[in-house]
Formats: sequence, C-alpha cells, structure tokens
Amino acid sequence: MAAKTPWFDDKTDAPLLAEYARKLDSFCDAVADGRVTSGELDAQEKRLVGLMKELEPLLSDEAHEKVTQLLCEVTAYDLMQAMHLAGQSRPKTVFRG
Repeated sequence: MAAKTPWFDDKTDAPLLAEYARKLDSFCDAVADGRVTSGELDAQEKRLVGLMKELEPLLSDEAHEKVTQLLCEVTAYDLMQAMHLAGQSRPKTVFRG
C-alpha cells in the first residue's frame, strides 16, 4: 500500500494542498500562458466531478458528511482568498479629479 500524501507540513501544520495543486500537470498547462480559458475551467470541473463521483460511493455516511464539510470549507477558503487578493490589488487612494 502506498504511503498517504500528507495534508499538512509536519513542522508548521500549514496545509499542503495548494502546493500539490500547483504541481498538477493540468494546472501548469492551464496557467502557463498567464490566463485560464473557459475551456480549461470546464476541463478542471470535469476532473473534479469525476473524482467526486468516484469517491462518493466509497464513503460511509459519517465520512461523507465530513468530506462534504471539508469540500465546502475549502471552497469558502478559496473564494475568500480570491476576494482578499482582489481587494489588495485595488488602489489604496481615491481618485479626486
């Protein structure tokens, strides 16, 4: 049996999933030109849905609820992070013309 891929850095407890995601061939290919097309986004959604459909029947009811909660929290974190970054890229001063 293969060793589990750790979810956290053993020294800092920092999550490692974003680091792993940045190494995915599909991610690297999609962002190589500095933009993500709707076709690339659709392809990522298909991979995501495929994995979710593969995993869902393997889970007990309790594990299913925990994984559902985890997916929701990860999605909320990603949305919050994107909003935070977008907010930081706005000009700090107000134009007074």
